[in-house]
Amino acid sequence: MSEFDSPDFDIVTRPKQEDVSFDLASTLGAVVSLTSRTPENAFTAQTLGTERAGNGVLIRDDGLILTIGYLITEAEAVWVVDNDGKACAAHVVGYDQETGLGLVQAMGRLDIKPLEIGSSSSLYEGEPVVFAGSGGRENSMTAEIVSIREFAGYWEYVLDKAIFINPAHPNWGGGAMIGMDGTLRGIGSLFVQQAQGDETPMNGNMVVPIDLLAPIMDDLLMYGKPNRPTRPWLGILTAEVNQHLMIGGLANGGPAQKAGIEAGDLILEIAGRPVNELVEMYRYIWASGDAGVDVPMEILRDGETMQVQVRSASRSDYFVSPKVH
Repeated sequence: MSEFDSPDFDIVTRPKQEDVSFDLASTLGAVVSLTSRTPENAFTAQTLGTERAGNGVLIRDDGLILTIGYLITEAEAVWVVDNDGKACAAHVVGYDQETGLGLVQAMGRLDIKPLEIGSSSSLYEGEPVVFAGSGGRENSMTAEIVSIREFAGYWEYVLDKAIFINPAHPNWGGGAMIGMDGTLRGIGSLFVQQAQGDETPMNGNMVVPIDLLAPIMDDLLMYGKPNRPTRPWLGILTAEVNQHLMIGGLANGGPAQKAGIEAGDLILEIAGRPVNELVEMYRYIWASGDAGVDVPMEILRDGETMQVQVRSASRSDYFVSPKVH
């Protein structure tokens, strides 16, 4: 049964060979199924689970696979399965927390053709694309780019030019957004309900632009992560509520919890600057310095304002290791 056979997702149109100029079967064949297992004591196990499943995209003949990083963070075992049912083990190569992209290396030969990497810089709203999950045409769909805009996630994450498509694919994680030239233009990350970016409900997927890979590719292959200073991380899960920023949750044992921040607190200022949007809050935190810097915050709790100093950290310091080979 196809993943699309569910009333919870929009009716989709599967791509047809006559509608594209590239070899559809070969192109879709580059998208593989990816599963991973993380240990019970992994820092991300509580939020992401210990058994994770999604997709990956073969991008090199040697078995290098691009995916979305949350599928492989802290993974102790990874498996990939191609569209013919051939399975092989893989290991984590690297993961970039800022873009969300990750790489794994298949440890066996995959008799499939890699997907050529294209560009996301020329994409435009209204452009048709194909979004592919593992399983070939049966689990792929035609879609449209409905917006390209800044995106802020509640887990301390920002993309300057995230891509949003409609309709929504039910197995979006690590899926391939393919341009009408048959090249890889982005990697699926999220299901969203406001793909257009306004108040109009529209189910869709958020896609990480492929152009974010090239600047970090060599570092991921050599070091397992980008070779740059790490952004300060506070361990807060924040939501925009009625033009206020409210702490909805805290990373267990994270910097903000250690500093006495509590769920339900409203964030009023970062380093003396008022904030009421996620993006500006993150920008101010990251402008404070590298991971380890103290971040002054003003919060509102039970009608009283409080000054709190949070000693930031690197998120990866909380991960079980070694998990990048």
